[in-house]
This record gives sequence, structure tokens and C-alpha cells, in this order.
Amino acid sequence: MLRGEIAHTTAAALVHRARASQDPDVVARLVALVETEGLDTVAAMWADSPADTLPGALWRLYVLREWVRRDPRTVADRYRMGVAAAPVHDAVAGVAQAPGPQDVQSVADQVLSGVYSGDLAVALERAAAFCRVLATGAAFDADHLDVVDPGAALRTTRGAASLVRTAEELDAAAVLWRRGRLD
Repeated sequence: MLRGEIAHTTAAALVHRARASQDPDVVARLVALVETEGLDTVAAMWADSPADTLPGALWRLYVLREWVRRDPRTVADRYRMGVAAAPVHDAVAGVAQAPGPQDVQSVADQVLSGVYSGDLAVALERAAAFCRVLATGAAFDADHLDVVDPGAALRTTRGAASLVRTAEELDAAAVLWRRGRLD
């Protein structure tokens, strides 16, 4: 019970105080939270939070950003593979045409910045669209891997399914935020 209260309190404090201050330095520090505090620290606060809560939504955004930060080349490759089949989601995600590793890292930072300084629902929707394009690209990647490495293909397929689930959760969180019910 106490852990859940801490998760909600810390998430609300970060989001509401950053949004109230509109200080770009505060936003930049919050975007880089995982780099300064470590993923384990953030996980200890929010990883067990349900997807339909503010800490749960923030956890998903930070994990997505961390993946992009750690493996930007794979993310950019999968994004490019997924764009042709998911052009609407590409437009919502707001990634540059033929994105490279720096482009996808920039978008991940912009999305997380939007949580603290923009429309939180839009930031969640952009992240969801980004996940859907990546899931499509991962599915194509799995098809190619199936011939040379069936084990990797299976892991990639599972990763694609996880990205779709994350996209659905982020979209649902955006709806809750707009209704004033994401806490």
C-alpha cells in the first residue's frame, strides 16, 4: 500500500510541479531522470504501477526512452521498416523522414518533455504512435530473422506484441488524462 502511495505521490509531484514552473532546465532534468538516478531507482518507484495510472504511464515512457537511448540504431532501423505500413502513426509520432539514431533519440526526448511542459495526453499519444510504428517494424524484422535465427525471430515477435500492448496502454492513459482521471 505504501509503495503505491509513494508511486502516485512522486509521479504527481514531478508532473505537476514541472508543469507549474515551465522551467526548461527542470524539464531537461526530468527527461534525463533515468540517466541521473538510474533505471533501477525509477523502476523501484513506478514499475509495479498499473498502466492506467500516472506512475504507470511515466514508467512506460521512461522505459521506451531508455531503450531508444541504449539502442538507437535498432530503433531507427525498425522505425524505418514500420513507417511504410503505419503512415498514420508515423505522422502522429512526429519522427523525421528516414530517421537515424539521433532522430529517434530526439523524438523520445521531445515526447517525454511534452509530459512536463506540453499537453500530457498528446505526449502519451505520440509515444503510443511511436510504439505502433516500432511494433510494425519489429514484426517485419522478425520475418527476416525467421530464416536465419528462429529464436531471435520469436523474441522480436514477442517484443513487437509488447510494443502494441504498450501503445494501447499509453492511448488509454491519454484518455484518462483528458478526463482528469489519470492519477
